[in-house]
Amino acid sequence: MRDGCVQVGILGLGVVGGGLYQILQGNAEQIQRVAGVGIEVAAACDIDWEHPRDFSVPEALKTTDASGVINDPDIDIIVESIGGISPALDYVTAAIKAGKSVVTPNKEMISKHGEHLLALAAAHGVDIQFEGSVGGVIPILRSLKETLASARIDEIIGIVNGTTNYILTRMSEEGADFAPVLAAAQAEGYAEAEPTDDIEGIDAANKLAILAALAFGQRISVEGIHHEGIAQVTPADIDYASRMGYVIKLLAIGKREGEELELRVHPALLPADHPLAAVRGVFNAIFLRGPECGEVMLYGRGAGALPTGTAVAGDVIDCARNIAHGSRGRAPCTCEGEARLRPMGEVQTSAYVRMQVADQPGVLGQIATVLGSENVSIQSVIQESSRDDVAEIVWVMHRGPERNLQAALRAIQDLAVIKQIPSMIRVVQ
Repeated sequence: MRDGCVQVGILGLGVVGGGLYQILQGNAEQIQRVAGVGIEVAAACDIDWEHPRDFSVPEALKTTDASGVINDPDIDIIVESIGGISPALDYVTAAIKAGKSVVTPNKEMISKHGEHLLALAAAHGVDIQFEGSVGGVIPILRSLKETLASARIDEIIGIVNGTTNYILTRMSEEGADFAPVLAAAQAEGYAEAEPTDDIEGIDAANKLAILAALAFGQRISVEGIHHEGIAQVTPADIDYASRMGYVIKLLAIGKREGEELELRVHPALLPADHPLAAVRGVFNAIFLRGPECGEVMLYGRGAGALPTGTAVAGDVIDCARNIAHGSRGRAPCTCEGEARLRPMGEVQTSAYVRMQVADQPGVLGQIATVLGSENVSIQSVIQESSRDDVAEIVWVMHRGPERNLQAALRAIQDLAVIKQIPSMIRVVQ
């Protein structure tokens, strides 16, 4: 500390780092009151100070030298808001070894290297906090680590990616196709210029790995999480879902299944009366279920400079309190062993399947025969009127092993009467 204040160095003055800077500067008096100690930004590091920002940073704080910030003996806390693995992981590792507490909203780094970083922080007697890595301003990780720490959590269902939720909301409300809505989201700043991680479910899988580790108390290999994106969802699917009493959301799902965990990210038909069904636009929400806590849902803005910056600032305050009271390094990794993930083929799923078929007698019977041979049970069928001798059929299947459904779809695709199977979307009951 310097002059009785905890000193903070911020690496990366982009969206989140910039939001944090504004909060620490603008709310300094309130932050000192709740933290019990002053918190000052001692250095702000970025590789591009020519990039326009809607806030100003004093020249004395600006630097492009991350190593200089990390090794400054007066700085107590390093905030990493660069994102990705490289060079962020090297910077965070160096900061911990230099005796600095670390705050980071970097979900990819924490999902893939969190175990190592937590152990390293414990070994060096410092803190590493990462509330901003999941759910933006939603205090979900703190809730799992503190308020719900004594409760057994059996199920997580979350909308944890604001970009995809915004796109699906626009498609649902406007009847628009995926591509133009994605372009609009990019133009409005809700989607990255390179949106693959968001729209393919990779971002949500990283967040689910972090949530699952805290909720289920086991180490999670993010590479083992099944993930699918939303690019194949069409207005037709959204319309059929609505007619059947569902909405379509990209969901991150985690469940205890005996000695295994079931972890998956994919679009899903969700009953319209489910609490998550009303989550619109860029908002996120996480729904938890357990025998002691019952059903819990946390809701809020999942991205953005000030919402995520608020979560990061909360972690900075927590670290500052620990520094002021000499109690750093109190939160080591609490996971016990590597989780055994259930293979996707063994997961029990229900599904919506949309097919385009030849409009001729016996088609339903042929498809039903294949489904029956693979032990896939039919819950309901909708057949639309034909156009150009092609009819559209929508099936909803009862819950059963995923591998049976996939085997049935492969066999059905080979039938001469099948023109196309445009959509298979799982159903969450």
